[in-house]
Amino acid sequence: MRRCIGCMESKPKQDLIRIAFYEGELSVDPGGKAKGRGVYLCRNRECAALAKKKNALQRNFKQNFSGETIDRIFEELLNAEQ
Repeated sequence: MRRCIGCMESKPKQDLIRIAFYEGELSVDPGGKAKGRGVYLCRNRECAALAKKKNALQRNFKQNFSGETIDRIFEELLNAEQ
């Protein structure tokens, strides 16, 4: 079980998508095997919007990311969702 950083609900790992942070780079990790620290997000737009609104990536990774980086990651998430 993993917790979504948007809605904060615990769900099975296969129901969530992972975002990895490794060597200063954020990436969407649909396979869940990338190196680095990871956080999980439900595969829907509502949780992505909540996570973005709450600055959940910055808080969980304890980093300040540029707006462009955050927008790129959430765009990748929405594309991976389809």
